[in-house]
Amino acid sequence: MSSSLWDGASIGELRLRNRAVMPAMGTGYGSPSGEVTDRLISYLVRRAEGGVGLIVTEVCAVHPSGKGFVSELGIYDDLFMPGLEALAAAVKRKGAAVAAQLHHAGRETFAAVIGEQPVAPSPLPSRALGQVPRELSVTEIEELVSAFAAAARRAREAGFDAVEIHGAHGYLISQFLSPYSNRREDGYGGDGEGRMRFAREVVREVRREVGPGFPVIFRLSSSELLRGGYDLDYLLPLLPSLVAEGVDALHVSCGVYDSPGNPTCPGFHHPEGINVERAAAIRESVGVPVIVVGKLHDPRLAEEVLAGGKADLVAFGRQHLADPHFLAKAAEGRYEDIRFCLSCNQGCIERLMFELKPVTCTVNPACGRESEEERLRRRGGGPFLVVGAGPAGLQAALTLAESGSEVRVMERAEEPGGQLLAASRPPGKEPLLGWVGWAERRLRSLGVEIETGVEADDEALSLESWRGVISACGASPVIPSLPGTELGVNAEAREVLLGRRDVGGRVLVVGAGPVGMETAHYLISRGCAVTVVEEKEYPPVLPATSHGYFLHRALRESGELFLAAKVLEVRQGSAVVSVRGEVREMPVDAVVWAVGSRPEKDLAEKARSAGLKTVEVGDAVEPARLLEAVHSGWEAAMAMACGEEAT
Repeated sequence: MSSSLWDGASIGELRLRNRAVMPAMGTGYGSPSGEVTDRLISYLVRRAEGGVGLIVTEVCAVHPSGKGFVSELGIYDDLFMPGLEALAAAVKRKGAAVAAQLHHAGRETFAAVIGEQPVAPSPLPSRALGQVPRELSVTEIEELVSAFAAAARRAREAGFDAVEIHGAHGYLISQFLSPYSNRREDGYGGDGEGRMRFAREVVREVRREVGPGFPVIFRLSSSELLRGGYDLDYLLPLLPSLVAEGVDALHVSCGVYDSPGNPTCPGFHHPEGINVERAAAIRESVGVPVIVVGKLHDPRLAEEVLAGGKADLVAFGRQHLADPHFLAKAAEGRYEDIRFCLSCNQGCIERLMFELKPVTCTVNPACGRESEEERLRRRGGGPFLVVGAGPAGLQAALTLAESGSEVRVMERAEEPGGQLLAASRPPGKEPLLGWVGWAERRLRSLGVEIETGVEADDEALSLESWRGVISACGASPVIPSLPGTELGVNAEAREVLLGRRDVGGRVLVVGAGPVGMETAHYLISRGCAVTVVEEKEYPPVLPATSHGYFLHRALRESGELFLAAKVLEVRQGSAVVSVRGEVREMPVDAVVWAVGSRPEKDLAEKARSAGLKTVEVGDAVEPARLLEAVHSGWEAAMAMACGEEAT
């Protein structure tokens, strides 16, 4: 029997208003001691207002040794109860059900976080974190089983509607389950049945603690997607035992921290619905509802999944960060109004893991700052001038318009988008143009038309009594002055990406930052033989990120990358390059430069000279990522609309 996203659904005795789930996503919004904060509650309440059926909290540590990051929520002591109670009540008041996710990081943490050596089924470090864990004794395993059960009891007493046991992504339960991380020879290892024992015992004791009617969800990685890990064929025969112990629903993800390309949080280059077919296979083998997660941003795709009987519920993760009200918009058929997730990972998982900062969203600067957003309501004012309709300028204009302010946008190019017009050309990056289109539509709905092909000159600055000017003029690419760079074989990366320069054959890309690596990927996809050279000793684009992994893989498979390499001279048909001090001549048909940009300051200087309050944003300050561009536009506009100094 097929179902719709908007149909009600049941997990155990819990009835949900629809089949949409917001899965657990770490935020870093908890306090340093692991307590719930007002910021976290405001963030979750905003998502509950959007109409989702079930919200699963971010990870909640069942034991002090299980915290994966400093601000991870705690549920291992009664002192956490007041905050947990407030969180559950606030979400439920908005009509969504709420589940607490029970978690132990195992080896996927640091001694600096937990104050001791991490623990695991076997003393094997993960490649991702490199921490050598201590092997758990049987007595300690039994204590952790009890800790999961006690945490489940607290969740129920705090008013949560369900619990979700985190058995995925290479955390402790997943570590026990996998031959990749579990080399034990006692009853908790040896074969699939032995490795599943810890999970079974956790489920059994959780069920005993919460009673027969309280929903228990189990989140699992359907395949680890790495050499030495398990696959779906290994897992399927083991799942009925979890259901027999008391699991009411299975939440299907994939991958672990060590999986190449980070499929746990799929990026640009992963397919939509990455876990759908594995979820369908699991659904056929178990008698409980299956929730599927993984790059499912569009409710229309979710409808196809449900109608095809491949899952019972669909989890929208990062889409809830990008647009908290996307479900309400979809229910009304307003798909053009939805701000879709780009799968860029810049503001969410990569910010939390690599920058150790609370999450946000690249295209939704208000994510996690809901209380700040309230300051914009009914502000009005203006007029304001925004010069430049790249990502920073578009966001600045949106924020001003949403405050009720009068705003005018001037863009010298013939179409808006700025750097995104080029950045959207490499394979997988097409969603960037979707955001530009959304921003145009949103501005139009607010009564703002972008004036393209218009130069903001002295006359424009004197047209009105501008209350403020936001300069989002971007940056101009540079090509260094070297012997031969005046030759016609030289091109700038953005020219190539935009199709203004046609290069082919053997191409040397200079610079292995994001622009250079993405240009290389674009040229490889067009059949060019590509070599990338980078002056630094290490790659500026980390292979550990999802996007970085695929860019480096493309070069490994179809090109070359030389680090500590410097172009000395360009010739007609070749380039002289120093690679770690060794000078060599490389045959090339074109040299494409991606070595940086110079911020454009002229407009801001003119505006200030005219006595206008002026703020520069985006690349006009310093070339950076899309995240920084969008957020700088938001922050500058917030300050202007509220009559504050921009930071």
